[in-house]
Amino acid sequence: MTKRILGLTIVLAALAGVAAAALSLTGGGATFPYPMYSKWFNEYHKLHADVEINYQSIGSGGGIKQVTEGTLDFGASDGPMNDTQLAEFKTKRGCEVLHFPTVLGADVPTYNIPGVTGELNFTPEALAGIFLGKIAKWNDPEIAKANPGVKLPGSDIVVIHRSEASGTTYIWVDYLAKVSPEWKTKVGVGSAVSWPVGLGGKGNEGVSGQIKQTENSIGYVELIYAVQNKMSYGKVKNQAGVFVKADLAGVTAAAAGAAANMPDEFRVSITNAPGKAAYPISSFTWLLIPSKIQDPAKKKAIKDFVTWMLGPGQKMSEALSYAPLPKTVVTKEEKAISRIQ
Repeated sequence: MTKRILGLTIVLAALAGVAAAALSLTGGGATFPYPMYSKWFNEYHKLHADVEINYQSIGSGGGIKQVTEGTLDFGASDGPMNDTQLAEFKTKRGCEVLHFPTVLGADVPTYNIPGVTGELNFTPEALAGIFLGKIAKWNDPEIAKANPGVKLPGSDIVVIHRSEASGTTYIWVDYLAKVSPEWKTKVGVGSAVSWPVGLGGKGNEGVSGQIKQTENSIGYVELIYAVQNKMSYGKVKNQAGVFVKADLAGVTAAAAGAAANMPDEFRVSITNAPGKAAYPISSFTWLLIPSKIQDPAKKKAIKDFVTWMLGPGQKMSEALSYAPLPKTVVTKEEKAISRIQ
């Protein structure tokens, strides 16, 4: 009996040792890819029980800030860090920050208009005008001309936007700045901007909720949030003059040109991309990883995860309405993993 108890004690002690040795990584940032990251981190943990990856969906601005401060092992953003942010990171962390594209996604214009259930068409001029506050009624001629036969109400448009620094916002305003000189001059591009009009919601989740609760509203969310919440979202007229609804094919087409000429640092914009099939409000989303990681175990775990993400992980993306990375980008990233020292 004593031997059995002793044996059980040894086994329990060994299990406790394994539990204690489990490695925990903490990341945070973009809400845009959160459904994808949540799936990946869960599946990876099933394969590697000794590695647990915790992710805080706090918005791209929060991810950039916290990884720069050193409170996260890695950050995540839908907009690449700008030169000022890169310099600040290097000053505070003593190394470079590396951008690793993970998947491709899309921002969609989603709306709640009583009596209008079909897909609306949006021109670049209409979207810029709405978010500038210059187009204030749903039956405005700019919206009506793109939607013949649709009975649009004369109701006031309620604009919903993100309230915090956000990569989803960065993608949206990056697009607006490319199609509207007025937007570029008056508002500009950034993860947080001074909105001319509208109400704020926190996260893609908050914006989705605000739109669902507010009649005659319009806002922008990442595609998967519109799909999961069964929200109406419209087609957007692209550079070739074609109204395209966001889907995997349209997002993949938007990335085609950038994939062939991807810079070594992976910072690139694919909004308003050329091509008849391209959905114009598409983007890569990035993990932000320090180039020097002092803890050998964390360094190995992060490099191993990125390797897995670029391989088996990519096969899981389409089920969650994200487009997998082009093969040329994957190959380039696999080589870049060695830059994590």
